[in-house]
This record gives sequence, C-alpha cells and structure tokens, in this order.
Amino acid sequence: MSVEYKDYYKILGLTKGAKTEEVKKAYRKLARTYHPDLNKGADAERRFKEINEAHEVLSDPEKRKRYDTLGANWDQFSRGGGAPGPGRGNFEWVFTGTPGRGFEGAGDMGGFSDFFRTFFGPGGVSQEDLPRGRRTNGRPRARSGEDVEGEVEIPLAEAFRGTERSLEVRRTDGSVRKLHVKIPAGVRDGQRIRLAGQGAPGHGSGPAGDMFLRVRVKAHPSFRREGDDLHSDLPVALHEALLGAEVTVPTLKGRVTLKIPAETQNGRTIRLAGQGMPRAAGGAGDLFVTVKVVLPQKLSDEERACIETIAAKRGGEDVRSHLL
Repeated sequence: MSVEYKDYYKILGLTKGAKTEEVKKAYRKLARTYHPDLNKGADAERRFKEINEAHEVLSDPEKRKRYDTLGANWDQFSRGGGAPGPGRGNFEWVFTGTPGRGFEGAGDMGGFSDFFRTFFGPGGVSQEDLPRGRRTNGRPRARSGEDVEGEVEIPLAEAFRGTERSLEVRRTDGSVRKLHVKIPAGVRDGQRIRLAGQGAPGHGSGPAGDMFLRVRVKAHPSFRREGDDLHSDLPVALHEALLGAEVTVPTLKGRVTLKIPAETQNGRTIRLAGQGMPRAAGGAGDLFVTVKVVLPQKLSDEERACIETIAAKRGGEDVRSHLL
C-alpha cells in the first residue's frame, strides 16, 4: 500500500495534545486564509482541502481517537498492505455494511485524500469501531455542518444606500455554488451578514452550517464615519466666513444648501440633521461639517490696502492673550 501518511496536527499547526477548542480556532483561522474565494494563490485550494480534512478528523473525538492510535502503527500498516490485525497493534479492519453506507460522509468522499479514504472510508473501519450513540438503526447520527466565513468590500456610498453582491462559493469537492447577497443600507464596517444554510454540508441528515459574510467598508476621501454620523471638512472663503453666505455642501444623499453665519470662526462645526448613515431601526444619523477658512493668495494692491486698513483699526487686539 503506497498511501502517504497525513499529519493532521501539523497541517493545523497544533501539537497532539491540543484541545478541541484549539482545533476549531486553528481551523477557522486557516480556512479564512486559504479559502479559494479569498486566496487566489496556486496552492490555496489544495491547502484548503487539507485543512478541512484535518478538521474533520481532529474535531470528532472518535475519529481523533482512532487516528491517534493508528499513528504509531502507520509504517507497519502501509508496508504490510493492510491494517494491523491481532498482535500488530490490536486493529482489525472489517467493513460489514453496504458499500457507500455505514460511514459518516461516505457518500461524499471526492474531496478527501487517499489516506482519509483508507483510514475512514468504506472498507477502512469496522462497524464496531464507529462511535457509540452515533448510529441509529445502522445509520450515522445527524450532525450539523460547520459555519464558514468570508469577506466582501464595498465603498461607503454603497453602504449608505444598500447594495447587492453575487458570490461564487467553492466547496471542498470542487463544485461551485452561486449566491446573491443583499447588503442592507447603513451596514457598518466589520458587520456580519448571516446566510442561513449556506455553510459546509451536514453529515447524515444534519442541516448545513451557515455562511457569515463580513462586510468591509472602504474609507471615503471626503467623509469620516463615527457610528451612524458622518463628518467632513467644508472649505469656506475668507469673505464668506466674515460676511456670511449660502454655500453648497455635498452629502451622500446629494447636494444641499447650508447657511454660513457671519463672522464664522475657522474650525466651527455645523450639524446637518438626518444627513448621516441610515439606521436599521429607522431614521438616520447626522452630518457634521467643520469650517476650514481658506485665506486668499496673490492679493492685489487694492485688497492688500483693505487688509491694512482693518489691521490699523484692530491693532490693539491681542488674540493670544488667553495663552499668557
């Protein structure tokens, strides 16, 4: 038998004594890293299949027990052309069920390695070695599939109005499933959208797991988001700040008119109610614009004379007195 031994602990970056929670944590991290939808590397799909196979064994107490026991006898098993019998590790491998049945997941073995099929597939384990309490009338107990997670990146404008995305999800057996996802208006960076039943398939008659799509909202060049509120800087000419003016302000809804009060100081923040991000419960946040006074450049002689007149009349003012 020329079947390559699979070190499932090494594949997940764990030691043999790792706890079940450590197995699941390592699996989730590596699955996100090597998922073919997120990693386009040439080796990603192969690694993703290895990671799923290692998790299938090490997260199942009975499979893990058999795997750990066989490990020390694998060289003897592979050289001898069969599993060790009495006196050779106390294993006797007998398949007594109908081919394709009697094994949890035996009907979907396309994504697993030869080692996994030899060790856990039909003809690989005796019916007596199956986990106690996991069989009913000769059939495996139903078990839910694992949840999976992916990411999608959208611009802030799409997060404001809501959007849709079409995704292709590649299963470990190589099949591709297309999904259409609605992303709600007001979605926040890091928020997860649950797609029920779109995760890994269940075992036996168990339901499939869920898919969680994590939304990443890209930074906007003009708006900063804080919760449901938006913030932006508003350039204002010197004469507009001194005399007051009505100016056009861009928002994610469209352009609005804002009245700048006379003698508005640089750095003043003005609130535009309801111009922020939509809220899930209804309504919207606010938009806060901060006035940035733009000083004129390349003054004419007449303009300079005007400024000098103002300076002469206000020469006694000390705008820094509060600093002393």
